[in-house]
Amino acid sequence: MDENFMTQYGDRLMAGGFPFLPIMPGEKFPGRFERGKWMPYRGWTKHASRATTVHELAIWKQWPNAGIGIPCGMVVGVDIDIIDDADLADRLQALAFGMLGETPAIRIGQYPKRMLVYRTVMPFKGIKAHPLEMLCQGQQFVAYAIHPGTGRPYEWPVRSLADLTLAELPTITEAQAHAFIEQALVMLPEGMRPARLDQNQHVITEQVSNATPFQSVSDLIGTPEAIQDALRHIVNADLPYDDWVRVGMAIKGAMGEAGVGLFAAWSASSAKNVPVATERAWASFHPTVIGAGTIYHLAQKHGWRPDAAIILNPANKLPGPHPAEELLRKAHQVPEQASKPVPILPGDAEFDPCDVEGVLKELLEFMLATATQPQPILAVGNALCALGALMGHRFRSETNLRTNLYIVGIAESGSGKNHSREVINQVFHDAGLFGFLGGNRIASGSGLLAAMHRHPPILFQQDEFGMFLQAAADRKRSPRYLTEILDLMTEIHSAAGTIFLGPEYGGIKDAKDRKDIVQPCLCVYGTTTPVLFWSALKSANVADGSLARFLILKTRDDYPERNRRNLSSDTPPSLIESLTHLSKSGGKGKGNLAGITTDGSTTLNPSVVSMSPEATSLFDALGETITTQLRRSRGSIYSPILARVWEHAAKVAMIRAVAANPSVPVIRRQDAQWAIALVRYSVNTMIQDVEHHVADNLIEQNHKRVMEIIRAAGIQGIAKTDLGNKSRFLTRRERNEILAELEDDGIIKAVQIQSRGDKPIAVYRMV
Repeated sequence: MDENFMTQYGDRLMAGGFPFLPIMPGEKFPGRFERGKWMPYRGWTKHASRATTVHELAIWKQWPNAGIGIPCGMVVGVDIDIIDDADLADRLQALAFGMLGETPAIRIGQYPKRMLVYRTVMPFKGIKAHPLEMLCQGQQFVAYAIHPGTGRPYEWPVRSLADLTLAELPTITEAQAHAFIEQALVMLPEGMRPARLDQNQHVITEQVSNATPFQSVSDLIGTPEAIQDALRHIVNADLPYDDWVRVGMAIKGAMGEAGVGLFAAWSASSAKNVPVATERAWASFHPTVIGAGTIYHLAQKHGWRPDAAIILNPANKLPGPHPAEELLRKAHQVPEQASKPVPILPGDAEFDPCDVEGVLKELLEFMLATATQPQPILAVGNALCALGALMGHRFRSETNLRTNLYIVGIAESGSGKNHSREVINQVFHDAGLFGFLGGNRIASGSGLLAAMHRHPPILFQQDEFGMFLQAAADRKRSPRYLTEILDLMTEIHSAAGTIFLGPEYGGIKDAKDRKDIVQPCLCVYGTTTPVLFWSALKSANVADGSLARFLILKTRDDYPERNRRNLSSDTPPSLIESLTHLSKSGGKGKGNLAGITTDGSTTLNPSVVSMSPEATSLFDALGETITTQLRRSRGSIYSPILARVWEHAAKVAMIRAVAANPSVPVIRRQDAQWAIALVRYSVNTMIQDVEHHVADNLIEQNHKRVMEIIRAAGIQGIAKTDLGNKSRFLTRRERNEILAELEDDGIIKAVQIQSRGDKPIAVYRMV
């Protein structure tokens, strides 16, 4: 029977953010199906450092009886390989839950053996201490397949991994992993414990416990006298091969090639020593994270107490910094790009968003007068998009810019951000302009093209835009029909003054099925909360220009004073008349596929909106400012945002000018000033929020969310209890680790202040 687990679980694992790979049928290791047969998969470890692609999954689904394995690194598996003692296995699981957190991901292959699945704060090398093992970098485990021993599928008795997301797994650090293994080994019966160097059940690894007074990350290099003295206490009798190798690697890490004699002499103290094998092993050693600290630690555990006159580390006697410390300093330096100042567009921070004229003023006033919680900035954004759609095909600038805008209004839940969308639906319906409105949701790229093909100037208003963006921007896990929406929006945005040639789909014989659109005027207004919006984005979305095509308008007041007046819901007749007049003004603007018909009914000839000399001067000055900022932030992720500022401001100024006088529109000084101020407000807040919120992984995202909570507390700071209440998305352990790292990096500081009680309390402040 062909049971392809990729087909059953692959899409769900991809959606959950898990890396995975194919497992050879009936085995526990990765495999590939080539030329009609299965063979071992060489180079599979690449899957641990990147997400699985849609293309790979599509291929793996075709491989017969393919199992699914999870490459470790971001994911870590705690393997409890106890076969004859279910009670002991249960107690080891309870210990793991107590020390590492209670994970819902428990895999059973052959009971009572089990695998507990966690995620890492930072990937680390696995720990092997049979019958216990911590599977991490360079290792993998089977998630879904037929167990070769039982002949049954692996089970997930609590929650299947495919029903979880990577973010739902508890996080552990390397130090926690070592601590758990050491505690777990103590629980094993004497005959079940691995034969190790340390008779007190301390596992020998490249990274030694923090309790060791000699060892730190920079203590890799040792002195010959200290290493020689320490080796006398590490008895080489009947050591397992792995322990012998570790000591050899530690000697080489501590002394380099100068340690070859010490290793040969130490190895010769064993009856099993073969000098040729010792030489060959020494030549193969290439230690990077193991050295003197390991030697000192093992020797201390066996009674070594170094004489006070012995120098343990050359850094104590050589001038200048320790070589390893210098490497660490370089590794932790902030890259030059990240150290550049965040660009800010100069100008007055305050401007009146309601300082508009004509139909824009009428529409804005109706929105605010009927709102329980008036949101001027958000109402302006929606009104600009709505009028931009009505002006499509009828007006253009001297540089052939059109009135197509993508705007996102950001405010917290319950702040009244959706009211303006309801108003637009109502007034467009009352004015007979309902054909300009797209559906409440863009479900696919082909759906977007079909709607625009029917009515090229069109407005889409979408609630929960952050959720849409989260799916559309996730190229690794979302289906193509969703990610295609954002790609098409990017292309259509730049094609507003030309003909957009729709994509060719395989199997379509009729050429008319290709959706070509003449001068598409797509306007999109979305509303979302800050958390949903910024968590949906990665730095790649900023750098590739996707975000730059949006104007982000963030409310100045999430919870404004409530409007207590009698709120009339009837559309004013004057507003209906103004909107109708606007939709018929300007040049000839009906139809699609200009020039295709012989009668010229689809010909488009938009009116040109000129710019006054005063407005031209303002835009010239804006262009110089943008050029200066682009040069200062060359190569940063903010360049695409800055590069679109002039275009956004020119479009907004054109919409304001046409709204003021559709019959003879001219971009005046006041139009340019207002538009530049609005775009400046949008871009400055956007760049600041990108700096504070956009993260490429969950760890960075959590760090930024904690920093934002502390930043919002201001100079008075925030007590740890209050911080805990505001960061319930973290476990206590995760929160403490983040705070410790932020303090170590000098980003925050803990300050003691006097409370109302007798004892002072610690508060956190941004440095």
